[in-house]
Amino acid sequence: MHQLAPKLLSAIPDHLAPDGSEIRELLPVTGASLAHCTLPPNQMSKAVKHRTVEEIWYVLAGQGQIWRKLGIDELVVDAVPGMALTIPRDTHFQFRNTGPEPFVFVIATSPKWPGADEAISVPDYW
Repeated sequence: MHQLAPKLLSAIPDHLAPDGSEIRELLPVTGASLAHCTLPPNQMSKAVKHRTVEEIWYVLAGQGQIWRKLGIDELVVDAVPGMALTIPRDTHFQFRNTGPEPFVFVIATSPKWPGADEAISVPDYW
């Protein structure tokens, strides 16, 4: 693919993430990558942490809850469209769809996503 070529969002997920969500790859650059994530209604991810990457999430549609724990800091947020949040490296996190529509967000990852070995299972919050 040409380095400057745009990419349309695929109707079919590129991957089923280690946490159980549907991932559609968008575009990478040298130090980061961008992905589109969908969690269907009545679904919940598995709790994980990342070995080397950190992420910024931006909610596009639906509603959900996101649990994050880093050291002694722990927080559950009700996520709605327009909300952004971070997943620092080593943060335990889990999310669930709490509405009738798909819970959809984009994920910016730095450095770029290295592959399925990046996510490590941790005890579930829910």
